Amino acid sequence: MNLASRIRIAGVSIVSVLCLGSLGFVWLENYTWIEAIYMTVITVSTVGFGEVRPLSEEGMMFTALLVVSSLGTFTFAVTAVSQFFLEGDYRERVRNKRIKRIMKAMDQHVIVCGYGRVGEKAVEELQDHGTDVVVIESDPELVKALQKKGLHVLSGDATRDENLINAGLDRARAVITTLPDDAQNLYVVLAVRERRKAILIISRASQLNAVSKLRVAGAHNVIMPDQVGGAHMASLVAIPDVVEFLDHIRIQGGDEVNLEEVEVQQLPESLRSLTLGEIDARNRIGVNVIGLRRANGEMVINPSPKTELHETMKLFVLGDAKQIRSLNEYLGIQTPA
Repeated sequence: MNLASRIRIAGVSIVSVLCLGSLGFVWLENYTWIEAIYMTVITVSTVGFGEVRPLSEEGMMFTALLVVSSLGTFTFAVTAVSQFFLEGDYRERVRNKRIKRIMKAMDQHVIVCGYGRVGEKAVEELQDHGTDVVVIESDPELVKALQKKGLHVLSGDATRDENLINAGLDRARAVITTLPDDAQNLYVVLAVRERRKAILIISRASQLNAVSKLRVAGAHNVIMPDQVGGAHMASLVAIPDVVEFLDHIRIQGGDEVNLEEVEVQQLPESLRSLTLGEIDARNRIGVNVIGLRRANGEMVINPSPKTELHETMKLFVLGDAKQIRSLNEYLGIQTPA
């Protein structure tokens, strides 16, 4: 039984003692209700005031029983309240309320459901890119540890709609569900898609037969960590130098070399109708446009300088951290603090 439940039980017990005591004095001694309540309070509190009127033998016996029963009740209540403050439960409640207030003010953040090995890595990558993250985790001890680290963590089950809403689902830009059970991930995807039709959802899958179900439920991307890890290890045998090169330019905010995406609609209006060659990002800034994605999903690798831009396109650029910052300044794009 947790401390909050014990406090509720103690409160109900005290009220019950006061009500039964008052009722007993009214019935046995014909006291008025005011007299009965007064007599009950001075009896259970053992302040030592005199009786309202002399008690009968039955009244004396009842008073003695009332004192004995109230001692146990008040001892239990004092112990529960003391533990509530001394054992940190009160501080945890205050901290959780503060975190919920912060979450209500967050916007365009990412919700990560589950903080296992996959969830931890996802949070780390997002933070490297300056993205605000809210984690929903069901393990109370892990929640406390993460909160001490400064993470925005909501304690609870991610499959419960109210926890998703409290995490700011209505204002989030994406949801990543990394729960170990495919059925739980499926439920999260369904719950999120029901409330937010267009939000980006990325889900983990443990079994191959769950991939199609998660996609049908509304996940944009489904990742199988075991499959990705196995493929990566095989590639290290087949094409080790290529894999090492790709690992070097992985999309990590802390790396010297970064691969970033830029939406054409983010560009200044004067640049949106130009060709890649006319923008000339390589000569002016040093970054390379190594690919683009058209509105229909078509990927173009190493596009020609004559490629005309369109507002629905996304450009993929490669450069070091300084070059990426220069690109953002040149294009007038704000980078995360």
